[in-house]
This record gives sequence, structure tokens and C-alpha cells, in this order.
Amino acid sequence: MMFRQARRSGRRLLRAPLDRWQERDALLKDGVLALALTLLAFVPTLSTVGAQIGDLPERPANALGVGLVLAQTLPLAVRRRWPAACPAVVAGAFAVHQALGFATTFASVGLYLALYSAGAHQVRFRRALVVVASAGYAVLAGVLDHLGSPQSMPDYVAFWLAPAAAWLVGSTVRRRRTEEAERRRLAAEVATAAERARIARELHDVVTHHVTAMVVQADAAQFLLTSAPERAGEGLAAVSDTGRRALTELRYLLGVLEATGGSASADPAGAGRAPAPGRVGDLVEQARRSGQPVEFAERGERRPAGVDVELAAYRVVQEALTNAMTHAAGKPTRVLLRHGDEHIGIEVTTDGPVAAPVIRKPGPAGGRGLAGLRARVRMLGGELEAGPRPEGGFEVRATIPSEPVQE
Repeated sequence: MMFRQARRSGRRLLRAPLDRWQERDALLKDGVLALALTLLAFVPTLSTVGAQIGDLPERPANALGVGLVLAQTLPLAVRRRWPAACPAVVAGAFAVHQALGFATTFASVGLYLALYSAGAHQVRFRRALVVVASAGYAVLAGVLDHLGSPQSMPDYVAFWLAPAAAWLVGSTVRRRRTEEAERRRLAAEVATAAERARIARELHDVVTHHVTAMVVQADAAQFLLTSAPERAGEGLAAVSDTGRRALTELRYLLGVLEATGGSASADPAGAGRAPAPGRVGDLVEQARRSGQPVEFAERGERRPAGVDVELAAYRVVQEALTNAMTHAAGKPTRVLLRHGDEHIGIEVTTDGPVAAPVIRKPGPAGGRGLAGLRARVRMLGGELEAGPRPEGGFEVRATIPSEPVQE
């Protein structure tokens, strides 16, 4: 165990400088690369490592040769900022260096790095750059042949393949980066659409339920003003209480819309404004105050479950009671919660007359609320069924897996 911890600590110590280096500006990193290649170009033992195509009689080193060496390395400092100008300068210096017969140096490796950078970072005129580079190489081959180079046509073709491979490697890296960026963009759009759909479902559930309850309570209070004025105050108090609940949940949803990233989930104050999952009894009491006779029962031992699971159960009961108050006002309604070891079962039934047989078209039953609930429950691995009962009335059944809360 101690050996593993020491090894992990060593890895973190080695990774930290690498992470800091990767966070540096690209111009700084490319400048360090150009400087390192420049220094290595003047190491005699590395002179055999490099690109050589002319094989002309070797010319003694002079100031011009040193300048051509620097012209093959220093432009790499801007290889990502100017990916087209960099290979143009480097390739031109390499061509003159070969045509004048200077000794091969490690600086010629800069040609491959410049072409790789052009393939990986050049955005516009990519094909034109390839055509110009190929034409320039053909001119160099003709010049070298005219100066007496012993190379033959197959030799020139073979040498051309190495820079072409460097360009293709850079192009492959660029294509993969582009594809990865596109995947991330599409993933962000999908996540945004899913979040908008989720918030739309929440708004529908909140607004529909509370506004329906307020309408029913206001109608009842209006009726009581003439029939039982002493009880009208209770109805108006119920309207006020329902309105406050609606405002609380709407403020929470607006906070979710304004929040970004982890700030929404990390806001402890916002958590207190969230619709309280599991408070199905509050929904039942609110429906009763609206004049809907509701019976509520729970079976089994309540177990800890994820917030998504409890909120889904809350929304199922909320939507079912909203539909009952809207379409079967005053009809007896029963809410039953079954707490199992692995699932939460929800049954909401409303009495009513026996409905005539209706031939339904394929597709989800119910309106926007039930369709959204069905999607929400299926995302959690559960099922939701809603429809008229053979003996009359309407029934909503849902089964939701209750996974333990992950700490």
C-alpha cells in the first residue's frame, strides 16, 4: 500500500510540471522548440541526422551558411501563428542550402516540422499551398540536376514522400481535432436541448398544477360568497397559499435558468427553493383544499432514493391530481404509494362514469404533461401508464426504480 501511494505521489509530481507547461502560451512553447532546434543544429554529432537531397560538392561553412541554418529553425517560433509563412521561409532556406552545397545539419529537420504545422494549423488555401510546395520542389529538383546532382528521378520522388508524409500527419491531426470539436458542439447542443426540455416539463408541471388549483379554489370561494360567506375566507386563503407555492417553485426554476455549470447544484439557498420531492402529502392536502376528495395511503418502508427519482414520483402525483381537478372535479380520487426494495410504485385513480370505447391512434396517451412524465420516467428506467378504467374513471400508474442515494 505504501509503495502504491509513493508511486502515485511520484506520478503527480511528474505530471504537475507537464500540466503547467501545457497551459503556457503557444508562442512561448514554439519559441522554445525553435531555440532548441537551433542549438542542436550546431552540434557536430547530429550533422548526419537531417534531410539531404542534392549531394553536390560540399562548400565550406560561412556566414551565409549559418544564416540559412537559422532560417530553417527560427521561423518555427511562429509555426502555429503563421502556418503558411513558416514553411515558405523554411523550405526556401532549405532549397538554397541544398543548391549551394553546404553541409547537412540537424536544422533541416525543421522542414518536416514546418510542413506538419502547416497541415495541422493552416485554415485557408490548403490545396494552393500543396500545389505551390510541390511546384517549388520540382524547380529545386531541376536546379540540382542542372548543377550536377547524382540523384535520379526515383530518388527525387522518394525524398518528396517524407515531407508529404509530414503534411499528411498534420492534416490527420487537424481532421481529428475538427471532428472532436464538432462532437463537443453537438454534445453541447444535445445537452442544452435536453435541459430546455426538462425545464419546459418543470414549468408545465408547476404552472398547470398551481393555476388549476387556484382556478378551482377561486370558483369555490366565489360560490361561497353567496351560499356561505363565513367560509369564503378559507377559500381565499387557499388561493393565496397556492399562489405562494407557485411563486416559490417558479423562482427556483428561474434560478436554474440563470445558473451555469455547477453553480446551480452548488447553491444551498437554491436547494431550499426546489420543489420538495417526497412531500406528496402536501399535494394531497392542496387538492383537498381545492374541493377534491382525495384519499392518500403509503405501503412499505420508505427508502432513500435519488433526487431525480423522488422528484419524478412527486411530479407523477402532481400531474395526476391536476388532471383529476380539471376533468373530474369533485370525484373521489385515491393516491397510493408503494415503497419496494427496488422500485417505487404510484397509483392515482379517479372515479367517474364508464367511458365509451375509444379507438386511439398509436402514440403516447394524454396531453403534454403525461407525455413529458412518460419521458421523465423512462429516462430513469421506469414505466408510466395512463388511461380510462374499465369500471369508469381514470387511472395513472408508474413504476420507478429506486436506486440508493450515492454519497
